[in-house]
Amino acid sequence: MTDLHDSPLGHATRYADAYDPALLFPVDRAPQRQELGLAPALPFRGFDVWNAYELSWLDPAGKPQVAIATFSLPADSPRIVESKSVKLYLTAFNLSRFADAAAVGAAMARDLSGAAGAPVGVKLVPPDEFAALPHGELEGEDLDVLPAVFDGSGPDASLLVAAGPVVEQTLRTRLFRSLCPVTGQPDFASVQIRHRGHALDRAGLLRYLVSFRGHPGFHEHCVERIFVDVWTRCRPQALAVHARFTRRGGVDINPWRTSDDGAPPPNRRTARQ
Repeated sequence: MTDLHDSPLGHATRYADAYDPALLFPVDRAPQRQELGLAPALPFRGFDVWNAYELSWLDPAGKPQVAIATFSLPADSPRIVESKSVKLYLTAFNLSRFADAAAVGAAMARDLSGAAGAPVGVKLVPPDEFAALPHGELEGEDLDVLPAVFDGSGPDASLLVAAGPVVEQTLRTRLFRSLCPVTGQPDFASVQIRHRGHALDRAGLLRYLVSFRGHPGFHEHCVERIFVDVWTRCRPQALAVHARFTRRGGVDINPWRTSDDGAPPPNRRTARQ
């Protein structure tokens, strides 16, 4: 499905009182990737990691249970799942009985994999492990000390320049903001760029990232646009883009795209998440 007018996003909400996989609303990745000139053979791999902090269900006796759930959607899945539909789907667990946490995780893996069209990894963290969950800021040299002005013109790839000797850089900003393409609500994120190639002009890179401030786009699409623009304009030998978006409705989404075979970044919550 690609017609977001049929999704629950931006419409009055009716909360289900029973577990219902039909609440999930898939959205094809292909149309937005076609806008970026991406062929079926993608120049990146990666994952979209979702953290759901408000998961609850009932045990067989009717006692409420809680956990934090992490979902990992592969970047080569044909579909994403619209975020509000995921929140409505998770809320529907609240009054439903399951044998145990393993049964909850199995149901989520089955339902999300079906919606995404590819295997989705699901992990449930029980309450006695909450305190051990990692947290910290994205690594990298801080771009935010540099001057930058938002002029309202939208993402401008011409701001991206690379020159000089080949270097390895890890750069980050906390100033990223885009807009929900349906509701217009702001989506804030920290963004990290790992790069091997001619040195990126840092002031231009920050201005480029700030230029998304009024841009309507899903989290995943924004990260892929950043990757494609840097990859095309700057011709690096290797590139990885990771964004950690602040949560909405108890869920945060954290896309990661990379050109190489390196290990994925840790699922480490930032202070704003």
